[in-house]
Amino acid sequence: MDSIDQVTLNFSEANLFYLNLSLGFIMFGVAINLRVEDFIRVLKSPKAALAGIMSQFIVLPILTFLLILIIQPRASFALGMMLVAACPGGNISNFMSAMARGNAALSVSLTAVSSTLAIILTPINLTLWAGLYPPTASILTEVSLDFWQLLKTITMLLLIPIVLGMLLRKWKPRVADRLHPVMHYSSIGIFVAIVLMAFSANFDLFLKYIHLVILLVLAHNAIAITAGYQMGRVFKLDEQDKRSIAIETGIQNSGLGLILIFSFFDGLGGMAIVAAWWGIWHIISGLSLASIWNNRPVINQSAESNIQTEV
Repeated sequence: MDSIDQVTLNFSEANLFYLNLSLGFIMFGVAINLRVEDFIRVLKSPKAALAGIMSQFIVLPILTFLLILIIQPRASFALGMMLVAACPGGNISNFMSAMARGNAALSVSLTAVSSTLAIILTPINLTLWAGLYPPTASILTEVSLDFWQLLKTITMLLLIPIVLGMLLRKWKPRVADRLHPVMHYSSIGIFVAIVLMAFSANFDLFLKYIHLVILLVLAHNAIAITAGYQMGRVFKLDEQDKRSIAIETGIQNSGLGLILIFSFFDGLGGMAIVAAWWGIWHIISGLSLASIWNNRPVINQSAESNIQTEV
């Protein structure tokens, strides 16, 4: 086994507590702008939402597994990729979707639904795909991953803050309106702080191994974004929907991934480096893509059809 697959990162219980608290704060900030109507919207217009959910929880994990089979990275890197692919959309996807001239309402709905479904689907996807690949299956055996404990942890990190945030929106809408802009924009800073917290105690190890994952994460993230956009094409969605689904699929909650790595995998080095670098890179790629799309007009299929008819 390569050395990085044996390296564990130093992370104190106090730092882990602050990491959990930070993610809870971020999810609460996301939830104070959510309403029951956001879930109802999914039921009323299920086509785009179904494409987004399938892209995140079915297509991306499958493509990740195939990518791992092709390039065969180190076992801990592969497990980190599987974990990132199993996580729900990231907290800044709504901001990026609006910036990209995507469907902001769809993005908010997908954030709400995917974060809720992740309570069940994240542990299922991680244990399923990691168990099918012998190198990662051996790591699962070594750490004795407890599915139900994993489920409990994700519930506490995602469900409780979401419920509290939505209750505040329902009972104190004016307070939620005042808090939302502050928490919305500060969430990026908090997320960066989470990643830096993971980096700070292990800077030498990150410098030693980061070159091994730069291209790996870049390729993985590009596949995620492309898969999301192509799912929109498969479902024959409008351009705005395709952009939002691409961003939702490419912006994964790697902060959640880091917490799970330190909680269940003893800070396994390869996993942590993949999740931490993904957390940095998806901000760069997401903002870059959103900027490009922001400068391009949105041409929906109906408009394209009319143009073709006129020609």
